[in-house]
Amino acid sequence: MKAKIQSALSGKVDAIGLPILALCWVSFFWGTTWLASKEGVKHMPALQLATIRQFLGGILYVGYFLLKKEPWPKGKQWITILILSILNFVCSNGLSTWGVKYISSGLGAIIGAIFPIWIVIICFFKGEKIARLAVTGLLVCFGGICIIFMDHLADFLRPDFQFGIFLSVASTITWAFGILYIMKKAASFNPYFSLGLQMLISSFILFGVTESTGSNIPLSDIPLASWWAIGYLVIIGSVLTFIAFIYSLQHLPKEISSIYAYINPIVAIILGFFIFGETLTQAIAIGALVTLLGLYLVNKSIKKPKLK
Repeated sequence: MKAKIQSALSGKVDAIGLPILALCWVSFFWGTTWLASKEGVKHMPALQLATIRQFLGGILYVGYFLLKKEPWPKGKQWITILILSILNFVCSNGLSTWGVKYISSGLGAIIGAIFPIWIVIICFFKGEKIARLAVTGLLVCFGGICIIFMDHLADFLRPDFQFGIFLSVASTITWAFGILYIMKKAASFNPYFSLGLQMLISSFILFGVTESTGSNIPLSDIPLASWWAIGYLVIIGSVLTFIAFIYSLQHLPKEISSIYAYINPIVAIILGFFIFGETLTQAIAIGALVTLLGLYLVNKSIKKPKLK
């Protein structure tokens, strides 16, 4: 009897516990990589930073699977990998890294929080089932983020931020399409090997773009601070956290796996307080509570029947 109980508990941890832990990892550490990107682009072109990050991350992934003698993708799988490399890394990661140079951090957090709403909108038009409680929770979360960064809502009207807003919004849309495409196609081949190939392919595409526009600077001119940022982004952001993210996508509903977008900015704020001495305001506290309420509703929706 005891063995049966232990087996059942172990099965439940594997089914729900580990994916939730993976999502917690993503929620925390992708909140830290935003700060690393912000620091890195202070001293070098943003797209060059994205190029180097994706090249190094791709080399680590592909090198690992080559040592394991993992079978290479075949036929139409390469088309899927190319599409994902453009959506997830050339467009989403490249544009978001570029965008942080031209907008405030608060405005970037608000735009980033739109991503789960794009997921809901796309699924709605595709006729897919989404739990009403989950949709409510996501909207409450977005409201919480807007409260936290309410002082930055007026930044949407600043003319000098328009280019950065365009880049950032475009990155969230391509990311939403990319994530849904991953969930649809991931079962057809090793998603982690595919991830490395996507990073590597995207780095060559971005290198072609940056070289043709003459925006790169010599590697010797990149300061140590940016190299530290790149190293952190590669190991934590591109390798470890992406592994956790893909795992959570495979085992959690898409409306659940997307809630990290609401936790990331809160993590960034808390770290900004401890590392950079930034101020924590009453609006931040209220907004955080509202966001947590939304997260509770999304989590509760797992047990609710979904709408047609």
